[in-house]
Amino acid sequence: MRAYPHERFSSAVKLSPGVVAAYAEAAGDTNPVHYDTEFAAGTRYRGLIASGTHTTALLLGLTAAQYSRGVSMVGLEFWVRFRRPVYAGEAIRLEWLVIKVTRNEKLGGDIVELRGRVQNEKGETALGAKGKILITDRLSRMASALDPQLLS
Repeated sequence: MRAYPHERFSSAVKLSPGVVAAYAEAAGDTNPVHYDTEFAAGTRYRGLIASGTHTTALLLGLTAAQYSRGVSMVGLEFWVRFRRPVYAGEAIRLEWLVIKVTRNEKLGGDIVELRGRVQNEKGETALGAKGKILITDRLSRMASALDPQLLS
């Protein structure tokens, strides 16, 4: 699958309190604001919130879901900025916009520059993101062309 400038893709997710707590535990995030309802109620958030790594992982995962069908895709770099909390029980929207697509013969594919966000139920941006991915038609060509430092 090719990427095209101005292309948008998105997904909606509802983060139940159980899912928020399970992700935090699996990620090693021991902050009780992610799993202890009583504790979280006494914080500035006044309720359970999703871990920043959780919302980031969902947004980055959306790039793989979009571009790994029939081609090889690898993330090259991502940057995120946390703007607002995402509350447990909240439905969120994950969205990416393709900014630029540049052919890279050395890597045997297209470098795709993206801008993304996670929006809360009010339509406010909770997380802003930028990223670059490489899309190629063959994994072996991509792996041999990439600098090993990019993959570490």
